[in-house]
Amino acid sequence: MVYRVVFGVMSEWKIRPRAAACRACGVSFSDGQVYHTLLFDERREYSRTDVCQGCWDRQYGHGAVDRKGFVSHWRAKFLSPPPSPPEPVQKETAESALRKLVELGERRHRPACFILAAMLERKRVLKVREEVVREGSRVFVYEHGKSGDVFAVHDPKLELRELAAVQRDVAELLRSGVDVFLGARKDDGLTAAAEVGGGAAAGSV
Repeated sequence: MVYRVVFGVMSEWKIRPRAAACRACGVSFSDGQVYHTLLFDERREYSRTDVCQGCWDRQYGHGAVDRKGFVSHWRAKFLSPPPSPPEPVQKETAESALRKLVELGERRHRPACFILAAMLERKRVLKVREEVVREGSRVFVYEHGKSGDVFAVHDPKLELRELAAVQRDVAELLRSGVDVFLGARKDDGLTAAAEVGGGAAAGSV
């Protein structure tokens, strides 16, 4: 095919992007469909017209390149635009995970709360304000340095073999998010050790 192109004075006018449907018949282009593009200089802007092969043959194929203001014509295949990327997922943090588990107030989450609180203490997000014994269990009273929120976290007295399992669960919890993780574990809890100790907001559990 011979392409006829007429070059005039270069302009900074914007040319509208490729259309999703034929300008003439209004039918949407399908992926891989051949279409024709005509570009015209209409004084104040460049006008782009995209048409399907059928409309090109019937209406535009003869004489279009001789129209006043003609700039260019080309033929191409329509490629469907890629799907929009998903909305970014808010990454679970140790603090957000701890808050969610504390809100649930379930004994089986106590080991995870203990590990999360220890992580936040090392990062100086939480500070131990008190250490008390409640119903035979040691409880650490943490204060959030910025918000002033208080968390009462039970010491689950994890053995070494239990600690490794809980740490793995906490790592997975932070990777997938609390809601997804608990949905997958709703039948068996966080770990086999999760029935031991715990964490809850001050004044509860």
